[in-house]
Amino acid sequence: MRLEPVGPAISLDDAGVSLGGNAVLRGVSLEVASGEVIGIAGPNGSGKSTLLRLMAALLAPDRGHCTVLGAELGSPRSYEVRSRIGLISHVPAVIGELSLRENLVHAVRLTGADVARVDTALRAVGLEDAGDVRAEHASFGMLRRTEVARLLITRPAILLLDEAFSGLDGDAQELIDALIVRTQDSAGAAVMVSHDTAHVGSRADRILGLRGGRLEALA
Repeated sequence: MRLEPVGPAISLDDAGVSLGGNAVLRGVSLEVASGEVIGIAGPNGSGKSTLLRLMAALLAPDRGHCTVLGAELGSPRSYEVRSRIGLISHVPAVIGELSLRENLVHAVRLTGADVARVDTALRAVGLEDAGDVRAEHASFGMLRRTEVARLLITRPAILLLDEAFSGLDGDAQELIDALIVRTQDSAGAAVMVSHDTAHVGSRADRILGLRGGRLEALA
C-alpha cells in the first residue's frame, strides 16, 4: 500500500547557481511533494545535471532559499541528509579498481546501511555471478545495475536520475522503474532529467522543461 505524502521533499525558491563565473541555474522555483515523480527535459548544457547536484545537497545556491528533506541547502544540516538522497548520474559512480561487490560495500558503509544485504541486492539486479568483476572491466549496463543495487540497499527518501535510462536494455529499465515505484510507495520523491522527453514522459506525474538554466512548463 502506498504511504500518503507528508510534505514537500524538495523546495527551491528563486534558486541560482553559478559555476566558474557563469550562471548555470537562473531563478529556479520548484516544489516536489513526497510521493511525487517529476520529469525535467532539456538539451545538453541547459543545467540539468547542476540542478540534480543542487537537489542532492552537493551544491549550495548562490541565491534563493532551498530546502531538501527539510534541511536548508548550504547549512550544516544539508550534509546530514545526503545519505538519504540517491543519485544515479549519467556517468556511473564507481571506483574502477574495485569489484562490483567491493563498490557496493564501500558505498553502503558510507551511508550506514546493512552491508549484509549486498549479495541479496546483486541477485536482485541479475549480477549474482558478476560480483567479483572489476568495475573498469564491466559493461555500462552492469555498472548501472550496480547503482540500482546500491539504492535497493540504501532506500533513499529522494531518488535523482540523470539520463538513467539511456543505453539500457529493457530488463535494466524495468529495474529502474521498479526503484521509482518503490520510492513513491514509501512516500519518497523522484526527479528524472533527460534530453529526451520520451525517457521521462511515461514515468512522471508532471514534466517541466529546462532551457538556459530556467524551468518552464511543457504543454
